Amino acid sequence: MNANHVPGVSSVPEESSLKIAFCLFAYRPFGGLQRDFYRIAQICARRGHSIDVYTMEWQGEIPGNLDVHVLPVRSMRNHERSRKFSRLVARELQGKSYNIVIGFNRISGIDVYYAADPCYIAKIRELHGPLYRMTGRYRHFSAVENDLFGPGSETRILLLSEQEISKYVHYYNTPLERFTVLPPGISPQRRAPPDAGQIRADFRKEHAIGDRDRLVLMVGSGFRTKGLDRAIQSIAALPEGFRQRCTLMVVGEDNERPFRKMAKRLGVAGRVRFMQGQEDVRSFMLGADLLIHPAYSENTGTVLLEAIIAGLPVLATDVCGYAFHIERARAGRVLVSPFKQAVLNRELREMLDTEERAQWSKNGIRYGQEEDLYNMPEVVADYLEHYAGERQ
Repeated sequence: MNANHVPGVSSVPEESSLKIAFCLFAYRPFGGLQRDFYRIAQICARRGHSIDVYTMEWQGEIPGNLDVHVLPVRSMRNHERSRKFSRLVARELQGKSYNIVIGFNRISGIDVYYAADPCYIAKIRELHGPLYRMTGRYRHFSAVENDLFGPGSETRILLLSEQEISKYVHYYNTPLERFTVLPPGISPQRRAPPDAGQIRADFRKEHAIGDRDRLVLMVGSGFRTKGLDRAIQSIAALPEGFRQRCTLMVVGEDNERPFRKMAKRLGVAGRVRFMQGQEDVRSFMLGADLLIHPAYSENTGTVLLEAIIAGLPVLATDVCGYAFHIERARAGRVLVSPFKQAVLNRELREMLDTEERAQWSKNGIRYGQEEDLYNMPEVVADYLEHYAGERQ
């Protein structure tokens, strides 16, 4: 593949002030996509550009340098909300003379699509049979994806995972020149600070985690896709004595009920704690012994890099776009497809009971110091300025 690559921040002269519209379904402070949007929007605003945000929901305080428009959309079905939101956005954009419109979800008619999600049609064909393709949900989202990636579209695509390019080209014949692969955009604040040891001790004391206990962390909303069921099964499979010293903390926003029932059914309800979304995820990473991320599907997996640079060893599936960083950093282990629950169970047991964790931790911290993992928001801002200049 010969898509464009952006290795770091380019030395681009700052353009004149632009009027930019940002579109996303919902802003919640704990989501990875939402954090990416927020950091990019802030960089653009600080460069003097005028920023309008169109969304169906905004949680938290609205910053003064963003003009946020919450569009009223009501429907019980996700694809209906998406369809209605797209129509409202199209109506709002009429006559506004934006230099560029960037979308963080699949929305027809945008100039740039920040593709944080994997190829929809490829994912559906992997997970569902032909009957699913007759549903209204499939028809809507596949049609929108075709609007963005089809050969007749002019939408530019910003990708976090290069491995998705071949899927889009296979299904949509998307011209390669419309793709740009971005570097990771991890916040430098996720790195282990000088007082990491004290933060770890305080965290474990606060949550009653003893020195000989093992704390396994899982971070991310969308529990099913992230593989929470697999993680709970692996905790239940630990030997009895070891299991009683092991706790799985789940940080994220989703429906907990089916997974609480599962943990109870497997006899580990007391070993699984649901912590909801958290502002201070770093303290969890510094306090834990291992990050588990046995995802079914994951375009990138920003949390993998956040854990690595915090010094937290990682156990993840190879479907995660950023799983290669675990191997490159020598900061944990990657499960090879096809997934086998027995292999996850064995790897979890071994990783929690080996002294190699200390070396994995050191390797990850060093990787975070030596690699360029932090400049994605600036790169996107540069790209938007360039592209707007080209169009003018």
